[in-house]
Formats: sequence, C-alpha cells, structure tokens
Amino acid sequence: MHKLYIATLFSFCTFFFTQAQNDPNAKKVIDAFGSKVKASKGITASFSLKSFTSKGKANGTKALSLSMRGEKYVLKQGKTEIICDGKNVYNFDGAKTITKSAVEESSQTLSPQKLLAGSYDKDFSYKLVNSNGNFNEIEMVPLDKRKNFQKVTLYFNKKNSLLAKASIVDKSNNVTELGVNNINLNAKLADAIFVFNRSNYPKDAEILD
Repeated sequence: MHKLYIATLFSFCTFFFTQAQNDPNAKKVIDAFGSKVKASKGITASFSLKSFTSKGKANGTKALSLSMRGEKYVLKQGKTEIICDGKNVYNFDGAKTITKSAVEESSQTLSPQKLLAGSYDKDFSYKLVNSNGNFNEIEMVPLDKRKNFQKVTLYFNKKNSLLAKASIVDKSNNVTELGVNNINLNAKLADAIFVFNRSNYPKDAEILD
C-alpha cells in the first residue's frame, strides 16, 4: 500500500483549465522556501510517511529519503527507488520490475523539484488558511478535478521558512501525511548517485519502457 502512497504523494495535474487567482500571502510563504531550494547546489532530506483510512485507522509508517540536485534526484522508500538523471526516470518497485520513462512522459507526477521548489501556479489554487503558532499552513487544491486527490496542505516553519510537513487527502478521504525529519540545503552530492546502474538491481528484474 505504501507504494501507492508514494504515487499519490507525487501525483498531480499537468493540465489546467484556468489561471488561478492565488492568495498573495500564500505565495510569499511558498516563494520564500522555493528561493532557498533553487539556490541550493545539493539537497538531502529524510521523511516519515504515515497513512490513514477515511475512518482514521492508521496504516503504518514508512521512512523515505531524498537526494536532489537541480533536475536530478533519488527517492528511496525501503527497497523501492526512483532515480531521475535529468532525462529519464527509473522506478524500481523493490522486487523485479524497473519502469523507465522520459522526464516529459513522467510529467503527471509531482517530482521533488515541483514539491520543494513551489512551482504550483499552473496546477493548483492555493491559499494561506492559518498562520497561528509555529507554522504557515497553505491549502492547495488541484485545478484538474480528475485527479485522485482532493487537496494538499503544506506546513512551513515560520523560523526558517522550510517545509515541515504535508498532508494529502484523496478522493476517498484517505489521508497521507509526510513529515520532514530533516533537510540539508547545502549537501555535497556525487554525480554517480544520479546515474542508473543496472548492476545495482536484481539480475532477473525486468526493465519496462
């Protein structure tokens, strides 16, 4: 099930019907974080992923890790791994299947760059719904109503402008919560980690493209 939650988390609309009139206060918060990400030469982050049914029953917790530089990234959850070298995306299901697709063909997924850099204007309407306490809470609704989630809520730490957590509600009212355990915007990352190496995966794993 958690593979589904990764897909849900990183899926969004790539087509839009109208230009959204978004909350300027929310945009200030988003841009403050996005500017930090865009200026970074290397990012590492770890996350906790929790999922709940529509009735509030917990489905468990998983750990994710991210390494990112520019348009390249590696996202890991257990044995599952997604590698983007800037041109192609390789998705290993943790068992015996590796799916390869061009970055353009993977545009229906919300890549880490999109999630972290705040490129939301063409895909979501958003507003600042709460600024009390330690976080600025921004609610985002996809413009494409065909998508399988209703909304995404982002929580930004007021002290450092960094993303602290996110919550995704799907069409069935199931909830996925992503907590940012730590994020390093000054990571030094070797080129090799963004290169797909076939020898790192099971010999009997099939590559689908």
